[in-house]
Amino acid sequence: MIIQPVNSLKGKINIPGDKSISHRAIMFGALAKGTTKITGFLMGEDCLSTIRCFRQMGIEITINKTLVIVEGKGLYGLKKPEQDLYVGNSGTTLRLMSGILAPQNFDCVLTGDDSILKRPMKRILEPLTKMGANIVSVNKNDKAPLKITGSKLNNMTYYSQIASAQVKSCILLASLYTNGETKIVEPVLSRNHTEIMLDNFGGNITTNDTTIICNPVNELYARDVTIPGDISSAAFFIVAGLITKGSELIIENVGINPTRDGIIRVLKNMNGNIELLNKRDYNGELVADIYVKSSKLHGTIVDKELIPSLIDEIPIIAVAASCAEGKTIIKDAAELKVKESNRIETMVSELKKMNVNITSTDDGMIISNSPNIIGSKVMSYDDHRVAMSLAIAGLVATGETKINNSNCINISFPGFFDLIQSIKN
Repeated sequence: MIIQPVNSLKGKINIPGDKSISHRAIMFGALAKGTTKITGFLMGEDCLSTIRCFRQMGIEITINKTLVIVEGKGLYGLKKPEQDLYVGNSGTTLRLMSGILAPQNFDCVLTGDDSILKRPMKRILEPLTKMGANIVSVNKNDKAPLKITGSKLNNMTYYSQIASAQVKSCILLASLYTNGETKIVEPVLSRNHTEIMLDNFGGNITTNDTTIICNPVNELYARDVTIPGDISSAAFFIVAGLITKGSELIIENVGINPTRDGIIRVLKNMNGNIELLNKRDYNGELVADIYVKSSKLHGTIVDKELIPSLIDEIPIIAVAASCAEGKTIIKDAAELKVKESNRIETMVSELKKMNVNITSTDDGMIISNSPNIIGSKVMSYDDHRVAMSLAIAGLVATGETKINNSNCINISFPGFFDLIQSIKN
């Protein structure tokens, strides 16, 4: 994909549905009794992997544009898949489904693409094993493929070492099949879409700060779900609107869940002109229209208190920082090393090609104002968020920016480039 610099960006846009909520809507719809209608579903490759896996286990799922209908069969309605369950590039599918599959009455194997086979799974293997799950790394390296032999699970109290929504959600889904109270304590609150949706579908769950308590129920019951736009996808256009001169955008129907809005807080700290309009509620999820106007940004510090609420947005924050006066320090973000790519290394490497003043640290990066960003040939490393961040940098660069393997963007944001074209001024 070739990106040309723009004069400004103007218009009203909608971005695709929230990736995290789309995954969970399919999962809870499959485990609930009755018909779940999902509006605004993200038709990205990761979420389609979740649909494919549940179809393999006997769940009828129909798709009509962004409307998805799931015919749920209840907590014990899944059937043994005839082949390995292939999750593609989706860590969410693999980790959350491990919690669902561990207590079933059949065995199966979860596997995925080359990127997934490199990502750490010990973080779910340990708590599931503690609950009595029979789950092993096929290659004995604490990574996928994972072989799961269904077994009876026990409730537990688990003190998580990392603030990870995937770890927490894996345990919560497994806890639905135990005989008593499961308690999870996080070091910092991670995104809470699973807790909100479990409550909506009839689960017995309570939260108190960073402690989550879940008790099993006999059944979950189908609900219609309206999915807001994904703030992680909106982040690219928020930053684009801030750093391109003379720009003014409204991004409609975006989820602003407080466990996900770190990007808004950081950009406002950087003097970003951002307003949240028409706030409302979708199934317990806060939603707003986001107004963005060109701004003179300044540097900031992003650290452990904010990291869980914006871990996926750090690549685009690095782009914003390159256009900000002064220095931006991102730290306590070692989790970036085990995403679709090592996002510390990849963002530093590729932004340096574009003449950005950026250096890596053990757990983050330091970015200083870079007044002369230059278009260049850059690599995506098959990482959708890296590719989109580099595309936004290309909008303010001198000359054209060529991004290799840009098709990986379809993992989370089909139509990304078309949307950029629609607001060029």
